[in-house]
Amino acid sequence: MFMKTKYLEKPMKIVFFITALTAVLAVLLICVFLFANGVPAMGKIGLFSFLGGKDWSPTDTPSSFGILPMIMGSIYTTFGAIIIGVPIGLMTAIFMARFSTKRINKFLNPVVELLAGIPSIIYGFFGLQVIVPFVRDSFGGNGNSILTASLLLGFMILPTIIAVSKASLDAVDKTYYEGALALGASHEKSVMKVVVPAAKSGIIAAVVLGIGRAIGEAMAVTMVIGNQARMPIGLLKGARTLTTNIVSEMSYAADLHREALIATGVVLLVFILIINLVLALINKKAGGR
Repeated sequence: MFMKTKYLEKPMKIVFFITALTAVLAVLLICVFLFANGVPAMGKIGLFSFLGGKDWSPTDTPSSFGILPMIMGSIYTTFGAIIIGVPIGLMTAIFMARFSTKRINKFLNPVVELLAGIPSIIYGFFGLQVIVPFVRDSFGGNGNSILTASLLLGFMILPTIIAVSKASLDAVDKTYYEGALALGASHEKSVMKVVVPAAKSGIIAAVVLGIGRAIGEAMAVTMVIGNQARMPIGLLKGARTLTTNIVSEMSYAADLHREALIATGVVLLVFILIINLVLALINKKAGGR
C-alpha cells in the first residue's frame, strides 16, 4: 500500500503542476492577445487622443476614438456602487459574524450564496424591470442612468463584500474580544472598537474585490445605463462604461474600430491589474504582521 502511494506521488505532482500551468497559460494568452491587438491601435490613434479624447464616433468621417467618456463612466458607476454596496455589505457581515444567531445565519448564508450565483443577465432584467422604473418615478429622467447602474452594481458586489468581510471577522482571535470585555467594554463596543479594526486588512481586501467586480461588469450594466458615448453630465443621465462600450459595438466593428475596442479592453485589463496589485499589497502587509 505504501509503495503504491509512493509511485502515485510523482505522477500526481506532474498533473497538479500542469493544471497550475494551464491557469497561468490562460492569463498569458489573454494578455498577449489584448496587448498584441490593442497597443498598435493606440499607436495609430495616438495615446493621448485615445485616453484623453472626449469624442467616440467610430463610424464618422473622419472617425474619433476617444475613450475618456467611458473611463469616467466606469469610475462614476464603480464609485456609486462602492457608496451603496460597501456600507450595506460591511454591516451585514458584522451582523452575521458577531450579532446574529445561528438560526438566522442558517437563513442568511444561503441567501448570500444565492446572490453570488445569480447570473448577470438576471440582475440586468431586475434592474430593467424594477430599478429603472423606481429611479424614473422617484428622481426623474428616463431611468437609464448612472444612478441606476450604481444601484444595480451596489447589489451585485454585496456577496463579495459580505463573504470576504465575514471570513475576516471570523478569523479574528477571540482573545481580542474577550480582552475588551474583561476591560469593561460592552459587546457592541468590543465588536466595533476591537474586532472590526483587527479585521481591517480583510475588509479592505473585500472592498477592493468588490471594486474589481463592479468595474468589470458588462451585461447587466449595458441593460440599465443608457449606453450614451458622451461625457457623464449627471447622475440621472445616461453614460457608457468601458465594458459596455465593448459589448455594444464589438458585433459589427471592423478594422481600426475593432482594434480600438480591443484597446479599450487593454485599458480595462490595466485597471483590473492595478486593483489586483493593490489587493496583493494589502495581503502582503497583513501577512507581515
